[in-house]
Amino acid sequence: MKITIFAAGSRGDIQPCLALGQGLQRAGYRASLAAPEDFAGFVGDHGLGFYPLGGDVQQIMASDTGRNFMESGGANPLKSIRAMRTMIGPIVRRMTDDAYAACREAQALICLGVFFPFGQSIAEALHIPIINIEPTPLLPTRAFPAPSWPIQRSLGGWPNALSGLAMLQVIWLWYRPFVNDFRQRLGLPPRSAAGFYRQFRSTPMLSAYSPSLIPHPTDWPDSVHVTGYFFLDSQTDWQPSPALQAFLDAGDPPVYFGFGSMAGRNPEQLAELILDALAKSGQRGVLLTGWGGLRAGQVPDTVFVLDSAPHSWLFPRMAAVVHHGGAGTTAEGLRAGVPTVIIPFVFDQPFWGARIKALGLGPDPIPRKKLTAERLADAISRAVSDDPMRQRARLCGEAIRVEDGVGGAVDIVKQKLGAPETVESEQTQ
Repeated sequence: MKITIFAAGSRGDIQPCLALGQGLQRAGYRASLAAPEDFAGFVGDHGLGFYPLGGDVQQIMASDTGRNFMESGGANPLKSIRAMRTMIGPIVRRMTDDAYAACREAQALICLGVFFPFGQSIAEALHIPIINIEPTPLLPTRAFPAPSWPIQRSLGGWPNALSGLAMLQVIWLWYRPFVNDFRQRLGLPPRSAAGFYRQFRSTPMLSAYSPSLIPHPTDWPDSVHVTGYFFLDSQTDWQPSPALQAFLDAGDPPVYFGFGSMAGRNPEQLAELILDALAKSGQRGVLLTGWGGLRAGQVPDTVFVLDSAPHSWLFPRMAAVVHHGGAGTTAEGLRAGVPTVIIPFVFDQPFWGARIKALGLGPDPIPRKKLTAERLADAISRAVSDDPMRQRARLCGEAIRVEDGVGGAVDIVKQKLGAPETVESEQTQ
């Protein structure tokens, strides 16, 4: 059975889809990933079929519009509508046409949930089933405020649920003109917000996060399956450079800093603030530059600068991890069993910061706009010295490490689509 997985965004969005694709291949399915063309090497290195989608997402996020959005546009859901349309407008037609082409020979589609309006249109046009995947909750619930909602503290059941409905409406408004243009080109009738929500709620969802952090809320439908995180552990033989190993051996475990694509408009200033906070806290540090461009000039001997390293190798060797709160980086920090300090910029990042705080796995998140060297130094000091917090982080890591999110997701796919050999034999009769 051929399955196409459709995803776009940063590496944190692509990586769990790649991990799922590998799991499906091991189970006997023929899985391919349709993702932005700049991920061709990353996907190819992991042995999965690849369909390139036109449009350089990394370039968009690194542009002035993208950096401004990361600094401010995403904090206001209404303002995010215009910003998102501005960013994706130049590439969305080519990307969705490429995604449709990638699914022409597929018997099923697995779609990153935030792109469901496009994925559902493809599935409808091709008459194939669709399953969603989400690294962060998307359906409304009374249990907690919606990720990306500006207020990340619970105001009660119905306010929480209403925030979820509002954010689904925002997502719909990001895409509405593009979706209905796409549907028209596919020969399909236009879609309404109400139709989008009904179909989204009834479509099977693979929720790629740990039930230790987010147990299945009672008001979610049975179509949602909280499987555990989808980890991509393909670099098990990765070895550090002699310089990095020497740095780690030379003193106490350092504190990790990395912001992925979220360095913002002034990555040099952010790097200087980190160095100042480290000095104030008396801790050693590792800075991962990432493709967002976190740039450090002169650094003291107590700080090591890296271009890249597998989080699965690096994080367990840290005293704490400081990052933007992307779903994938948050998952790796939790699995490592060390406290987490989140500096959220946009989207779901404040949500993960709030979850970390609520479960006692890290100090209060510090929004990027409110970040100072003093606040960061205080958070670092607490993360490395609060013994109960460190114990909770260690126990959470142990729980996550025994989960098999990919295996659980593959079992759900089998339930929904049938075992690969069964489906293949039926189609040849």
